Amino acid sequence: MREEAGERKFGVVVVDDEAPARALVREFLSRHTDFEILAECSNGFEAVKAIAKERPDLVLLDIQMPKLDGFEVLDLLEEKPAVIFVTAYDQYAVKAFEVQAVDYLLKPFGQERFDAVLARATARLGHSDSGSFPSPGAFARPAAGPLDRILVRADSEVIIIQVTKLDFAEAQDDYVSLAVGGVRYQKQQTLSDLEEKLDPRRFIRVHRSYIINVDRLARVELYAKDSRIAILRDGTKIPISRAGYAKLKEML
Repeated sequence: MREEAGERKFGVVVVDDEAPARALVREFLSRHTDFEILAECSNGFEAVKAIAKERPDLVLLDIQMPKLDGFEVLDLLEEKPAVIFVTAYDQYAVKAFEVQAVDYLLKPFGQERFDAVLARATARLGHSDSGSFPSPGAFARPAAGPLDRILVRADSEVIIIQVTKLDFAEAQDDYVSLAVGGVRYQKQQTLSDLEEKLDPRRFIRVHRSYIINVDRLARVELYAKDSRIAILRDGTKIPISRAGYAKLKEML
């Protein structure tokens, strides 16, 4: 929240790849003097940079955009502001709930609907219980399927890793180390969270600290009594727990 001539204002970043959509949000928002637009972005890359720089209280975020979608933008942010998703597609509503969005504006919308959503945002920013997102039961469509790519932020650069190229992932405190063709990338995420999002038909958690891509598995060797290791095609050795070996045998 910003102080301006004795008046407190909430900072806002508007993200949409369509200029008319940004203009409409700007017009509707102009009637709310307690909100101030800090930046407007036309794609996900711009949004990540602008949000990190401006540190807004609220982001009005489109979902379907070139290069990075709205969820990927949110995933790349270290400090996550309150978010209102603005989209023409209703199938993302459940996922919006899962990432604790303030609300979900379905295009086309008018001033009345916009005002109601902004009131919810104001309540959330003011730490009121009335700022919670509507019940997921209000939406009929299921959440999206397994990840097909992983985004990693490295300084000002965004690296896109196709999941099919991931060899294995290793837990490192609150980070995961992603191994791709001999190169390691770090992402702030727990291994359990990553496991939930990967395709279980392709990726197995063989140890509390490791997930492997089964397509990269060359063989399993006995390491010691009741202890085994996975040998990947590039020669990497990954420890296997008893529970991990049981899951691996079921798949293989």
